Amino acid sequence: MNLLINGEQTDQISALDRGIQYGDGLFETIAVIDGRLSLWERHVQRLLSGCERLGITAPEPARLLAEAKTLISHQQRAVLKIVVTRGIGGRGYRPAKDAQPSRVLHCTPWPDYPAECWKKGISMRLCTTGLGINPALAQLKHLNRLEQVMARSEWSDPAIFEGLMLDSDGRVIEGTMSNLFLIKKGALITPDLKYCGVAGIMRGLIIELASKLNIPMQIEGVSLDDVKSADALFISNSLIGILPVRVFSGQNYHLEPIPPALIQAVDRQMSGHS
Repeated sequence: MNLLINGEQTDQISALDRGIQYGDGLFETIAVIDGRLSLWERHVQRLLSGCERLGITAPEPARLLAEAKTLISHQQRAVLKIVVTRGIGGRGYRPAKDAQPSRVLHCTPWPDYPAECWKKGISMRLCTTGLGINPALAQLKHLNRLEQVMARSEWSDPAIFEGLMLDSDGRVIEGTMSNLFLIKKGALITPDLKYCGVAGIMRGLIIELASKLNIPMQIEGVSLDDVKSADALFISNSLIGILPVRVFSGQNYHLEPIPPALIQAVDRQMSGHS
């Protein structure tokens, strides 16, 4: 069984767990590449920071690592998901002061993404489901994913890889499972996430690498008009790295403006060859 709950091989968790009752928790999705946990330290740091913001007692990093290594010990290429909840609590929204957090680690097969996606780019659509504005939860990878579930339910065409989501004020924020980057006149632009959205691990890495590579980088409000006038688009997350967008809502984009040096730097970081 490729599943551990509080260190035990089981798929059973209490129905009273606040992760189930209220979505009271956080999660991380980590790539396993060549048998190693890609960008592990960054994922753990985001998880610990999220626990601090929500007031959840964070799991010990050493324990998490030991349990993660147990699950991936025979895996060369896989996906590890870590869920941390506030644990079992009584009725009502107020968290108990003595709540013991739950941790769930689940190892699953690598997604079957066609290699053509990276060579030719992907198709992306605009979602009608929007993201609610809530600065208190902005940037967190919390368990409340119903907006993304509803947005991803809007299409079934396998030719469409991702959907772009706006907030309730019409600002471009992110994909259902990814962050968005625009390229205009050689500069990278990614939406500001102060109101909502997930601050992806890969997004943060790309911002850092752009600075090291002397690629102009801007974090700002982005409109649909900005997206339509961009020279190029790409999406990112911890599994796909940098994935170019060929078509968005019927408009074609070039792949060439995406800096090869940035793509190579991301690939090295993911594979641990930095």
